[in-house]
Amino acid sequence: MKTKSKITLAALAGVPLIMVLGNSMLIPVLPQMKSALNISQFKVSLVITLFSVPAGLVIPFAGFLSDRISRKLIIVPSLILYGLGGVVTLLGILFLNNSYLVIMAGRILQGIGAAGTAPIAMALSSDIFVTGERSKALGLLEASNGLGKVVSPILGSLVGLIAWYATFFVFPVLCIPIALAVWFLVKDPTTNKKGQRVKEYLQALKKISGEKGVHLLSAFVAGSVSLFALFGTLFYLSDYLEKRYGLEGVTKGLVLAIPVLAVSATSLITGIVTQRKNSNYKILVVAGLILLATSNFIIPFFINNTYIFITALVIGGIGGGLVLTCLNTIITSSVTMEERGMITSLYGAVRFFGVAIGPPVFGILMEKSNFLTFGTTGGLTLLASGLAVFAIKQEFVETQGEDQNSEEQIHYPTWGEVVFETITLRNSLGRILIKPVQKPNKVKKIKNKKELVKTEFAGSSENDNT
Repeated sequence: MKTKSKITLAALAGVPLIMVLGNSMLIPVLPQMKSALNISQFKVSLVITLFSVPAGLVIPFAGFLSDRISRKLIIVPSLILYGLGGVVTLLGILFLNNSYLVIMAGRILQGIGAAGTAPIAMALSSDIFVTGERSKALGLLEASNGLGKVVSPILGSLVGLIAWYATFFVFPVLCIPIALAVWFLVKDPTTNKKGQRVKEYLQALKKISGEKGVHLLSAFVAGSVSLFALFGTLFYLSDYLEKRYGLEGVTKGLVLAIPVLAVSATSLITGIVTQRKNSNYKILVVAGLILLATSNFIIPFFINNTYIFITALVIGGIGGGLVLTCLNTIITSSVTMEERGMITSLYGAVRFFGVAIGPPVFGILMEKSNFLTFGTTGGLTLLASGLAVFAIKQEFVETQGEDQNSEEQIHYPTWGEVVFETITLRNSLGRILIKPVQKPNKVKKIKNKKELVKTEFAGSSENDNT
């Protein structure tokens, strides 16, 4: 992958990273927030809910607009709105006497902003990178998402040591530079591209649902079930660590990071390994779901053996990393550029749904028994793997990148790329303006008349030949 492509990918990787912080970073400070605002457990839980619900509802509209207008014109304003939501929340805390309504309004703004971030970045990455590079790019984005899940509870705990509301400062501080990086360093192939009329667009989506509906639906189910299992298990682990070992704060965050780190590392490795054009993503998805199911079936029998318990969680994390990374490629490669924003956004909404229902469902089942909790989850994961075996079609993925015509392959540099290439002397402008200043040309001294005659004669000979 070229340096230019790496810079583009680095800018895009920041988008899913910041999206994950929206909820996960706040979880460690929720008890302090509840005490400071003097609110009930239900009201403090709305801090999470009023972020996730607006995000899930708005994601399809963000995807539709990204197909019609431009990916960057959705991602950048969404990041700014995300940061602005954090500012509104801070205003409610610091200047409006801990106004709960203003805090919730800020969280709703953040949720709406989050809708236009990671799913659209995934679509844009698929537009830019084709063939084998697409798998690597999407693997890195999924790894960035996983890294955010690893870092966020630790970061939230550390920032919360300053003050519980200090976590809201993180959002504008990170959102603005990431938005600038995407705007200046990422070339969007969909910019200035004439979009389909709404009627044609809806007809195209109807055609996709007719031809590939079962294929895409099975992929959506696999992604949702995987995230349901992963986040539900993390919810269980958080409660287990506190009750059995008394772990809290940063220490508990570090232990929780172990299975999530397995997801992130597997996503990155899978993206690199599957760069080959003949990679069978379907097999990897099925294998990942089986690993995830195996993990859930092992846990109830060895719940009191910490080492086996953590090992089972790592196995589940590896399975989740395989599933989520390969599904990104399967889904984005099954549709053309014109419909990719909507399809990836629908997938993003399904992912949010899986994350949202995991903890409450696990909370209900945990009161019954561990066997029911993990047996139910393992059974759902096995069903998802069976659906994937029969419904996911590898042939829809093997044509990835072929929807890019020759016109879209032409790269027009952005202003950020021009500045970067000028400074690093990679373009003509840099060689003309900067290189002479850095390294002046040395004129060779001619010692005698014979050399002078030879030089002049050589010059005249060249002119005569022309």
